[in-house]
Amino acid sequence: MLLQYSFKERIEKYPLPEKEKADILLGQALQSLDIKLVVLDDDPTGIQTVHGVSVYTDWTASSILEGFQEENRLFFILTNSRAMTSEQSAKVHSEIAEHVVSAARITNKRYMIISRSDSTLRGHYPLETNILRDVIEKYEHSKIDGEIICPFLPEGGRYTEGNIHYVLEKEFLIPAGDTEFAEDKTFGYKNSHLGMWVEEKTRGEYTADSLTYISLDELRRQAVDCICNKLMQVEDFSKVIVNAMDYYDLKIFTVALYKAIQQGKRFMLRSAASIVKILGGIEDRPLLSRQELVDINNPNGGIVLVGSHVKKTTLQLAKLKECPHIKFIEFDVHLVHDDTRFQTEIQRVISEAEHEIRAGRTVAVFTRRKRLDLNTGNKEDELQLAEKISNAVTSIIASLTVRPRFIIAKGGITSSDVGTKGLQVKKALVLGQILPGIPVWLTGEDSKFPNMPYVIFPGNVGNETALKDAVEKMQNN
Repeated sequence: MLLQYSFKERIEKYPLPEKEKADILLGQALQSLDIKLVVLDDDPTGIQTVHGVSVYTDWTASSILEGFQEENRLFFILTNSRAMTSEQSAKVHSEIAEHVVSAARITNKRYMIISRSDSTLRGHYPLETNILRDVIEKYEHSKIDGEIICPFLPEGGRYTEGNIHYVLEKEFLIPAGDTEFAEDKTFGYKNSHLGMWVEEKTRGEYTADSLTYISLDELRRQAVDCICNKLMQVEDFSKVIVNAMDYYDLKIFTVALYKAIQQGKRFMLRSAASIVKILGGIEDRPLLSRQELVDINNPNGGIVLVGSHVKKTTLQLAKLKECPHIKFIEFDVHLVHDDTRFQTEIQRVISEAEHEIRAGRTVAVFTRRKRLDLNTGNKEDELQLAEKISNAVTSIIASLTVRPRFIIAKGGITSSDVGTKGLQVKKALVLGQILPGIPVWLTGEDSKFPNMPYVIFPGNVGNETALKDAVEKMQNN
């Protein structure tokens, strides 16, 4: 087990230089490079740092071409691949790569793909970026020099220092490999050192000592030329590990990265959401207000769906239960192995939820908190069972005949399925965030409930009162 550090001590170890210079350098870099950023999101929480950008929920050739034709520097494609089997994800990413290559040719635009994934290192890695690389290189007859690894996400308490990735718990930085996330049955891992994590995940194809590391010392010294020179040496899709404890670090790295790209280098990213914001030049905006989120003329109640089972979600649900004006409905997903009883349970939950919403009360539907043992000895079968449960949760929204005042979905897979299957969203606009790291879609005209702000609440983000705070913000005054 690695040592745990005080967050305050690690921050004080690396004092920040003047932030204004980093902003000036970043602004110059953004103006000097015209490149389309195609962000592939393996669950819908990757938009948690941005606003004013489009999210497409399919990856058809027409949708990707539309994204390339937008004036915005970047657009998102929601793959939700973390809920897929490896075979499904491989097929999806192969299709996306082909359509991206085609759209780039039609529009004559340079592009860079960002494979946005979990800030706690879960997901189909290295499968997805390997597929993207292979297909792009095949059709373009060119090489992608390297892959940048950057899971930094301060909104969720994820920091990288000394090449070790940490999760902030209260005032302490816990190595990611020592958290519950590393014990994920499908995407688990042992190493917190990102170089060793890459070696572990690639089964030794890329060894820790062969990778390129961008240190906090280099970033805080604004050693742009030094970092750029390191990037210029990367080849054969080797990995670049980016340390970061502040958005300042990402700004300096982006300056060096864009400089290397201008000199002919080509990269792909596997990252959390934070660097997307910086690469796209998206400015900060205040948190969304209640007036921007709620239709005050709608007399119906809202609905909260809680599907995530990580410890943080369960603690947040417990705090939410302190709210006296919310009707709580437990959904017994343990019945999933019995089709008849499971269908009866689904209909019960839908009926109760519809009744409460019509009566003007907010309802919170939560899956039974005792974790269901889906261990079948086959990871693919386990994913399929999890998908069956998620589809059941999604059907609650799909079956509603009344428009709720608001919808909040808790958990990455849950919120994705609610958005794409329940609300039938094809394209959404990212409004911003209701709380730090908690994004909001504005649903499109063709969705089940058009022009509705939809809160996508990651399972592993926020303090213990965050879910309660979000719901109270959406409630009547």
